[in-house]
This record gives sequence, structure tokens and C-alpha cells, in this order.
Amino acid sequence: MASELELPSNLVDAAAQDLHPRRRDWVARLPGIVADLADRWDLTLDAPFQPGGQTAWVAPARDAAGRDLVLKAGWTSVESRHEAAGLRLWAGRGTVLVHADHVDGDTTALLLERARPGTELGRSLPEEEQDTVVAGLLRRLWVQPPAGHEFRPLAQMCEEWAQEHEEDPRRSLDPGVARAGLELWRSLPLTAQREELLLTDLHAGNVLSSGREPWLVIDPKPYLGDPAYDPLQHLLNCPGRLHADPGGLADRMAGLCKVDPERFRRWLFARCVVESPWWPELAPVASALARMA
Repeated sequence: MASELELPSNLVDAAAQDLHPRRRDWVARLPGIVADLADRWDLTLDAPFQPGGQTAWVAPARDAAGRDLVLKAGWTSVESRHEAAGLRLWAGRGTVLVHADHVDGDTTALLLERARPGTELGRSLPEEEQDTVVAGLLRRLWVQPPAGHEFRPLAQMCEEWAQEHEEDPRRSLDPGVARAGLELWRSLPLTAQREELLLTDLHAGNVLSSGREPWLVIDPKPYLGDPAYDPLQHLLNCPGRLHADPGGLADRMAGLCKVDPERFRRWLFARCVVESPWWPELAPVASALARMA
């Protein structure tokens, strides 16, 4: 198997464009990595899901007991570091179950429940109906972790992103707008009225249809912080509506999620500013929201 491993096309493309030699080397070593994981958990593997993601090899699997599973062999990243811990805390209530995990240097592997039929929410319902599903899942999954938990604060992630923004030479926003957005981005996580365990990357591509529950979340990137941050990724994955009416879409999602609409607009403005160097399509959204303030 090691010499004939099929690779997801998105993973291959991302590795080809990645300037990081360690990650390119990791993709080259994936056949051996996957073979070792199959031996560790006594798995029979099928071909990976295509086109797949950019940072992980993910495929259907069966163990010796015949359980219908998914093996996820991922490049160890900062944002996904606590995926297994979050899934264990949620314990299958709105998310897939995690049966085992293993970290070995630059590989983080998870053995997960397979959602059946597993159709993405984004391929199943119109965007307006996706809003309702995503909001319902978020409200259900915002929980308080136990004392002594390992989850990092959202403020840490925001500071890391802010530094990346400042180091990127690309600029497409008025300097005053960019400065205001960056200041908000750093201050908002510090002024939250409440903090919950967040998913931070929930969108319609990370929600799958299931027989156990109507919809199950995959691929969370847990942080502890302001719930008003968490619906942002879904909006960014609805670019047509976001560009047409960013304020109206923000207010709709805030209402569905039961978060402060003004605070949510500020979060949306700040994130569009911070990501605008490497996601220039967000610059006009940031400018439009700045004019509404």
C-alpha cells in the first residue's frame, strides 16, 4: 500500500505551492505514514476522499471489528492542535465521534466516526437554509470546558493573525480603515461578556449529513473565546451575499445565533481587514462595513 497510496488532489496542489520544505517532505512521506497508522489501528483503508483538503489525508476505513470509520492523517498545525480534545468534550453531540488519536512529530492522526450518507451541507441546502443549520449547531456546541482544560484563548489566535497581517507587504485598504480593523481585532477577544468553546472554522463544507443526527460537524479548530466570533467563517464562505449586503447578512446571522449584532458586525469588519492582504476580495467588504459604522 505504501508505494501506491492515492493522494487527494487538493493536498497535492497545496504541497506543490507550499514554500515550506518540511511540509512538502511530509506529503512525500505520507505513504509510509498512512501504512504505519493502518497497522497501529488494524485498519483496512479505501481511497481518500477527493478532492480533499489541503492539510490532511482523509479516507474511509474499517477496523478489525468492522466499524465504519474515517482515518485522518493531518499535518500538525497550530490551529488544529486541539481537534481531538474538542471532539471528546462534545462527545458526538452535533459532531463526529473521535475513537482514537495519535501525534507523532509533524503528523496528527485521528480515527473518527464516519458520517453516513456524509453529504456536505453546502451541497444539500440553499445558503439561507444553511444559515439556520449552522447557527443551530453553533448554539448547541458553545459549551464551557472543565477546569484545567487545555484549550487556548481566542486572543492568542487573533494576535498571531495580527502579526501575520502586519508582516505582509500587500495592502489594499485605506490606512485608517486598516488601522481601525486591526485595533478591533486585538481588542474584541479581550472584552467578551462570556467565553465558550468555539469551533472557529464552521462552514457548510464542514457539516455532513448523518443517520445518527441530521447533521454532524467535522474538522473543528477549538479555541476558548467570544461566541460572537464563531459564525464568521460561514459568512466568508457565502461571498455573493456577503458582498451584496454585508450588514444585512451579519444581522441575520447574529439573530440566528443569538449574539449581539453590533459586536458581530465589528468582528466581521475586523476579520475582513486582517485577512485582506491574502484574501483581497474581503477588502471591499471591510470598506463597506467601515462606512456603516
